[in-house]
Amino acid sequence: MRKEYDFSGGRRGAVIPSSGKTRITIMLDNDVLEYFRERADSHGTGYQTMINAALRSAIDRSKGDEEPLTVAKLREILRQELHAPIARTGD
Repeated sequence: MRKEYDFSGGRRGAVIPSSGKTRITIMLDNDVLEYFRERADSHGTGYQTMINAALRSAIDRSKGDEEPLTVAKLREILRQELHAPIARTGD
């Protein structure tokens, strides 16, 4: 180990640059989270990836609408996803 290190060119922050994603904290109903976890397990993917895909789908559908994406609309979309049939692979 050196006795001294030069940090004059150093910068604060993450060592690895962001990949276009932001870490947030979000409160979801237990049944919604459980649904996405179970569905993700059956599809062999991550539940956060599935939630992101459902939200992206909601955004894509709402782009043609005049009304903005509201909490009520988001809940409606998540309920639709909860009741959608689960596609099984390998059957």
